[in-house]
Amino acid sequence: MSDWFVPQEQEITQDLEELRRKVRTMLDLSAPRDGLAAYYVLYHNPARTRLWVAERGSRVEGFLAICQTGWDLFRPISVLRSRRIDVAQVLLQRSLLPSSGGPPHRPYYLVTTPDLLGVAEEALEVERVSLNRIYYLDLRHYEPEINVLVTPAQAANGSPRFVIRFQGAQIVAEAGINWQSPHFAEVYVQTAPEAQQRGWGKAVLDACITWILRSGAVPLYVVAEGNEPSARLAESVGFVDSGARECVVEGIAKT
Repeated sequence: MSDWFVPQEQEITQDLEELRRKVRTMLDLSAPRDGLAAYYVLYHNPARTRLWVAERGSRVEGFLAICQTGWDLFRPISVLRSRRIDVAQVLLQRSLLPSSGGPPHRPYYLVTTPDLLGVAEEALEVERVSLNRIYYLDLRHYEPEINVLVTPAQAANGSPRFVIRFQGAQIVAEAGINWQSPHFAEVYVQTAPEAQQRGWGKAVLDACITWILRSGAVPLYVVAEGNEPSARLAESVGFVDSGARECVVEGIAKT
């Protein structure tokens, strides 16, 4: 693999913006399939982002980003994209594996494309694998509804969220934003078991969608394969399946 160039970590720290410009050639900023990757690679806090890029000449062949988030301080989110299997292997070896300078026994939340699942499983001691559908909001099918029970709140990271409280105290339904770029925002929704079948999940999701649309972004909704109740909720609001799929591999770097 001597004809591949993968920057060392110290070079990445110094030239992150240059590397970000390079990897844009592999991303379609208007495509739901690239929404998450574009956010973490291009827009996530630079102080919490490390980026490895594999090049052949002037052509970018793959990249891997490792991003610290407030959701789990001990399990960073990693995003892997590559045109070739062997390039993906080099990127994982350089960035994740302890033998190549990474910390031993570190857990990762790795997001990649289905064709690279096997490579990811080789690099990690796998704890969990999921295949996700990526939905986007189709405004032709979206009819917002207002529920007076929904109140605005704020997440720990400062992002907006919308909640319904039981008897004014316990939160029984909430929706918020996992991440937001200038182009897309991924929503989440949670409903307590005792509050289901009341339309409260849809109500808080509606409120969150309205906020995102006013900010100028397109809402995305990610559903794990097999989670039909979540898919039905998304479709009831106006989300449609983009056809794109992403694999999530949770595991620990092999020693």
